[in-house]
Amino acid sequence: MNASVSITTPLDPATFAMVEELARYRGITGEEFAAEAIRDAAEHHAGMRAFIQEGIDSADRGELISQEEMEIWFEERVAARRRG
Repeated sequence: MNASVSITTPLDPATFAMVEELARYRGITGEEFAAEAIRDAAEHHAGMRAFIQEGIDSADRGELISQEEMEIWFEERVAARRRG
């Protein structure tokens, strides 16, 4: 069963105007824009939750890394993002 559901939520006028303008620019309705934005946000947060759970599971198995190793990993991620 893949029936669509609706969500009703209040938006402040500035946000609503921005959604409508961006939707018009893309040639879609405000509702379509909102549905896509919610889907993108949900996918992003689900991915983050899975990433965090991987770390928790790894720590639970005793697979820990030092502060220095973490800083190197983080610096490499930042550098990779800057490169594109």
